[in-house]
Amino acid sequence: MVRSIMKDIFFLNQKSQPATKADAQVIQDLLDTLKANKEGCVGMAANMICVKKRIILISMGEMNVPMINPVIVNKSGQYIAEEGCLSLIVN
Repeated sequence: MVRSIMKDIFFLNQKSQPATKADAQVIQDLLDTLKANKEGCVGMAANMICVKKRIILISMGEMNVPMINPVIVNKSGQYIAEEGCLSLIVN
């Protein structure tokens, strides 16, 4: 199901909970919502569709990759990029 994009900064800043097998529908909702917003979006987190779970979906061309409870295991240097998030409120 295509879901609305959450824009409330307070909600988006809240900590998400670990995902379980019971959250499988969230992945489908992320996929549907990502497809509906493909013109301006290449990835989406569950909190962007009002679900506080640790699930993200990344579009890699024709392939969409869900990540359940992802963990950053390594990083190096500072990464600077322009923010292009659908959840930003644009005036």
